[in-house]
Amino acid sequence: MVLTACGNGDEENEGSEASAEEPEEEVMGDETEEEPDQAEEEKIEENEEEPADTNKEGSFSELITYMEEETQGIANVLYENNNSQSHDMEGISLTLDAYTLVELTDFHRDFAIPFDDQNNGAVIIAQYTVKNDTDENVHYMPSLYMTYVGADKDLNNHRYLLPEEEQLPTLLSPNNEYLLEAGQELTGYYAYPIGEDRLVDVLEVGAVDVGVPKPQTDKDDFSTTFGSEGRFSFPLDAENAEKEEQTASQGFYEDKATADNMGDKEMLESEEGIGKSEDVDQASVTLEGYQFTNFVPNADEAPRFQSDEVVLLTVRFTIDNGYDEDISKSSISSNLYLNDGKQWTLNEGMLLPYGYGDVIPANDSDELLQVFLLDQEQYEKIWKDKSFEMEIGPMRNIDGEDISKGAEAKFKLK
Repeated sequence: MVLTACGNGDEENEGSEASAEEPEEEVMGDETEEEPDQAEEEKIEENEEEPADTNKEGSFSELITYMEEETQGIANVLYENNNSQSHDMEGISLTLDAYTLVELTDFHRDFAIPFDDQNNGAVIIAQYTVKNDTDENVHYMPSLYMTYVGADKDLNNHRYLLPEEEQLPTLLSPNNEYLLEAGQELTGYYAYPIGEDRLVDVLEVGAVDVGVPKPQTDKDDFSTTFGSEGRFSFPLDAENAEKEEQTASQGFYEDKATADNMGDKEMLESEEGIGKSEDVDQASVTLEGYQFTNFVPNADEAPRFQSDEVVLLTVRFTIDNGYDEDISKSSISSNLYLNDGKQWTLNEGMLLPYGYGDVIPANDSDELLQVFLLDQEQYEKIWKDKSFEMEIGPMRNIDGEDISKGAEAKFKLK
């Protein structure tokens, strides 16, 4: 019975200059024209010096004009989204500020190669902001590859479509060792070219994704990465944007199925705010909540599952690490006992959003998710109305060594 899963714009400033059309103010005595207050004059002058337009739409408009001139093509905006998405990595944040899908047709054939050797297609222009809120310099390689369900390759930035000095891969590049200094914030653009035939497939899917890479403390040592990887979703029309908002409003836990957009979830049952704690040697494990969801994998992910429709149980814990060494998130195992304890299954590691470097730091606390893959038919007919209990542990370090001497914690879910 165990299954496996292989702009808003700034308002224009209006000065209040004296006009012959305005009625003159009545005064006692001699009729004289009232002089404007000096402070008001200075305010007007300051406002007149402000740039006319600094919003996202204006920025995209200028970039689109530049792209038309460079490619000798014709641009037409198909969709624009200004709803920002942000991902934090222990003080280093990457934000997708806004993006636009622009149809680009009849452009010069010198630009055909990144458009799958076609001279019609589209470009997704994205504005990103990366910020270092820590006290240490880090190195951040903006490898922001775009993909979608059914893609045969990742989409990447094409450097000749936008002004090079405004592109994020120029602001963070080998020339400056991808250096993001303490307190520094950088905003730049990406241009993802899409050929005419590929555009048909992309629009049929309705959305694309971009993975968020992790920063490094040492640019030459990948093992110094920290934080967690993330993902931004780019719905490409209003209908898919609404669907995305509805999904987000349900508050699904960020297991791999959710984080990597592996398919569609539907909430079946959940409980939050449980707050039950058990000690596992020098660590404390707190059960925060759980979610039972009906899950239908998309076409790309379906071959990894034994059924077209399954039930996922995602359980959320908080781990307080009382050890003087890190606890590895990916090395913690758990068992689920169901059907009133008559059956059991292991957690599904392939549905966890953790890699080798994801840890709960020594003498610190962090969230931990555990995911179980359940047969949908057995859940509906047998399990859902019976008890579910979990056993989690032992705690292991980054090398996978048991540091809690075999200790485990047990929790009753329902």
